Amino acid sequence: MHSYYVSKVSDGSMKSFDTSFKSVLATRQKFLQQHNLSSNDTTLVRLTYDGSNYTRYHVITDDNKGDGITRDATIASDALVTTTPGHALFLPLADCIGAVIYDPIKNILMLSHLGRHNLEQFGGTKSIEFLVENFQCNPEDITIWLSPAAGKDNYPLFAFDNRSMHEVATEQLLEAGVMAEHITRSLIDTTRDTHYFSHSEFLKGNRDSDGRFVVVAVMN
Repeated sequence: MHSYYVSKVSDGSMKSFDTSFKSVLATRQKFLQQHNLSSNDTTLVRLTYDGSNYTRYHVITDDNKGDGITRDATIASDALVTTTPGHALFLPLADCIGAVIYDPIKNILMLSHLGRHNLEQFGGTKSIEFLVENFQCNPEDITIWLSPAAGKDNYPLFAFDNRSMHEVATEQLLEAGVMAEHITRSLIDTTRDTHYFSHSEFLKGNRDSDGRFVVVAVMN
């Protein structure tokens, strides 16, 4: 079994725009504690845009607990994978998809960031291929939940005929062999629902703050 949790604007921004994790530590700790999770058992999915590869995936161990949460982040990744129950994965978002990918047979959990950059590199398909190649997962066993994200009306993907991130991500996951009935998409559009942060709407001048909400996933 696994669980996932999504914060809202009322929970505070889950990412700082300076270089220190300490400025958001209390906010993150409070949200984790609300769900009986410990910062010491949580690892940050730290995204970077300083290169050209947006399909970087890492398998983490107990040694990585607290990375980016209680101490500076050491892993730059587009997705993290854990095989350890109780080891929570923490992904701040502002418009992109947090894909909670779970194999109940192998008991493996992946939290993958799927935004414009990742999807243009077929990150949905490659996330599943990573689990197949490294853990011999059967895509037909995998279940996926796609988080709130920007809709196509305000954030169309020009490289994909102006479709939405949810539509493109779903197509890529299906191409990887995931069963349609195993994919659940949030109906929330972050550009319209002000309970969630939206970076694109902030840039347009439609939001007062440029914060991040979070998706946290953990195996029970």
